[in-house]
This record gives sequence, structure tokens and C-alpha cells, in this order.
Amino acid sequence: MRLTTIGRRTGQERAVMLGYFEDGPNLVTMAMNGWGDAEPAWWLNLQAHPDAMVDLVDGPRQVTGRAAQGEERERLWSRWQQTNKHLDAYASRRSMETAVVILEPKRQS
Repeated sequence: MRLTTIGRRTGQERAVMLGYFEDGPNLVTMAMNGWGDAEPAWWLNLQAHPDAMVDLVDGPRQVTGRAAQGEERERLWSRWQQTNKHLDAYASRRSMETAVVILEPKRQS
């Protein structure tokens, strides 16, 4: 998917391509930067401005991003492990926990 966020410093649109899976109406990705310690810019932007846009094969969607917590994170991490048996080894290269990011459909006001 193509995720477009608003830059936390510039206010400009910033786009990045990310792997994801669907979890009900939500899209789930991981905030990793090549498994290095630095958080990816798109995740820092999303934390500052949670509303974003994703482009998928079936068209664009407005979403709101957040980090999964607790049991929800564990469940979603397990789903990622099904696609990559080395996920825990890669994640152990980081000194901090890798955020599992949920992109929920934006609620219309």
C-alpha cells in the first residue's frame, strides 16, 4: 500500500510504500526502518498527525493510525510471524519494541 502522511516538521505530504495485511476493516503494518533503531519518518509523522491516506488496488481510503497495544499487539504480531519465521530474530536487532501500526478507517464527523 502507499501511505501518505503529513510531515511533522514541514506540513507537506509524504508518501511511502509499505507491506500490510487486512484485519477486518483495518490495515496493519509495522514501523521498522530496515530493523535499525531509528523510527521510520512515516511513523513519526503519523504519531504527530494520525489522519492519513492509503492507496490500495481498490482505491484510496482515509485512515487514522495508532499503535497496537497489549493483547491486540500480540495477536497482530503473531499474524506477522506467520509470514516471516525470522521476524523475532530481526526485531531483536532493535533496542526498542517494533510498533505494530493499525490504520483504521477514518470516522466521518
